[in-house]
Formats: sequence, structure tokens, C-alpha cells
Amino acid sequence: MVAKSAVLSFLKDLHHNNSKAWMDEHRDRYHQAKERWLHEVATILQRLELHDPHLAQVRPKETIQRINNNRRFHPNRPTYKDYFVCEPAIYSRDVSPFYVVVGATECFMGGGLWRPRKEALGKFRAAVDYNGEVLRSLLLEEPLRGHFVGLEPDPNRLKSAPQGYPHDHPHLDLLRYKSLTLKRPFSEAEFLGDGFVDLVEETYLSLQPFIG
Repeated sequence: MVAKSAVLSFLKDLHHNNSKAWMDEHRDRYHQAKERWLHEVATILQRLELHDPHLAQVRPKETIQRINNNRRFHPNRPTYKDYFVCEPAIYSRDVSPFYVVVGATECFMGGGLWRPRKEALGKFRAAVDYNGEVLRSLLLEEPLRGHFVGLEPDPNRLKSAPQGYPHDHPHLDLLRYKSLTLKRPFSEAEFLGDGFVDLVEETYLSLQPFIG
């Protein structure tokens, strides 16, 4: 099995040579990098199932995304993604919504509401309306503040109050979000180090008050 460094090396080269011709020439490297990432995902799942037994049923291959970008609706995207993902919630809704990303330009772990369905978004807004100070206090306290860079920007956030909520609502800034996620960056050295799974576990546990 190739080293973890081969994963980053492949993704960086793909980032600079994002074409079918290049991929066809380096497809063996892609499969080697993918298999090494799947090995890492299996190790992550094995560790985290100690905290969530549902993860024992999740297969590593079901947590990753296809490397081909869907250009039918986004023709300006490159042909291939230059990152690998582990997102167990794709496979099972019983697990907490978190994801680990290793890419050519950044590595990070995140979690929370990402483009939720209308019903889920409605429930979130109702909870904020009823008890938004709890969410706000979580965002300001350890362990979230100590590990995460804060709420990720939401380009689709509403410009005004959602329908049915007053424009002077005390938690209007939170109600306007359509996606509400946190992100913890990892350095390349942290990903390549022996303690990467430990960092993922630590981050996962820190994230639980936000996504649990």
C-alpha cells in the first residue's frame, strides 16, 4: 500500500493537470491514492464507532464521492474533484452529519446542516426561534471555539428574515442561514502524521454538542 503522502501528491498533480487525458495516463496513481484513502476512512470509522455504534454498519466505499464533477448543471467546474471525502451520513442518516476532506489545497473536518431539506430546515429555525441562545452560547464556548474557525460562510443565506419570522428577531442572523456548518482545518503535516485519526476523533467529539 502506498504512503499517505501519495494521496496528496496525486491530488496536487491532478489540481494542476485537470483533464481526462492526464487522468487516463495516471489512472493507476488514482486507484492507488483512492485505496489508500479508503484504508484511512476504514480506520477513522473503526475509531469513531466507539462513540456511535451506527458507524459499524457504514462501509468506507459508501462514504466517498465520485471523483468526476457533475458538469451538466455546473459546466464551469473542472473535470475532476481534486479532493477525497469521507461523509458517513451519505450512507446512513442515523449517524451524525460530519465529513473529513483531504484535498490539493486544503484538509479539514466539518459538520452540521448542509443544504438540509425543507422540513429539516424548518425544524432548525423553529428551534432557533424557541431557544436560539443555546446555539449561540455553544458557538462561543469551548470546545467549539477552541477547535473550529467558526460558522462557514453561507452564500445562499437569506437577505432578510425567513417567512413567518419578524425582522427584529433577536437571532435573525442565525435564522437567515440555509446551511449551518463548522470547519476545523488540518495542516498537511497533521494529515501525514501518525496522529491524524486521533485528531479526527478529538474533532468529532468536540463537534457533538453542535450536531448531536
